[in-house]
Amino acid sequence: MNPCLEKLRDLFARHGAHYEVVTHPLAYTAQEAAEAAHVPGHAFCKSVVVYVDDRPAMLVLQAPHVVSFEALRRALDASRVRMATEAELAELFPDCDTGAQPPFPGEHHLPVYMDSGLLESKDIVFEAGLHTQAVMMPLADYRALVSPRVLEFAREPVHSQPERK
Repeated sequence: MNPCLEKLRDLFARHGAHYEVVTHPLAYTAQEAAEAAHVPGHAFCKSVVVYVDDRPAMLVLQAPHVVSFEALRRALDASRVRMATEAELAELFPDCDTGAQPPFPGEHHLPVYMDSGLLESKDIVFEAGLHTQAVMMPLADYRALVSPRVLEFAREPVHSQPERK
């Protein structure tokens, strides 16, 4: 049983949200999960927990993208932004595998910031507490449930150039 998914199901039922549970082979990164679930990487979102001036927050962005900490810091008018540690993730999301937390505020009522790039998607897919289960739902339903603040903080990753001999 997946207690995180059960809490999500309860939330979805209370609000009449449409969703589908997608079971996929074990995958530890959002991009791997997107491939395993046969979902385009730009429709699969990852949940990144950060600390903004020592307060936890949830970021939601497209799987292939990375967080621009400088853009996030500026958008939030913060002094400091850092990634949460694994121990902090375990404390904030005890019902979830480390790194498989869904993009919801959780029991600690984290503020949720969604990158504007996700606005291009009709549906989104996200991990549901385990590295083998995801949820697909209309972006409109997700936004109605969470009311994330939309910001611009994600960018395409910079890939290093191969060394020339």
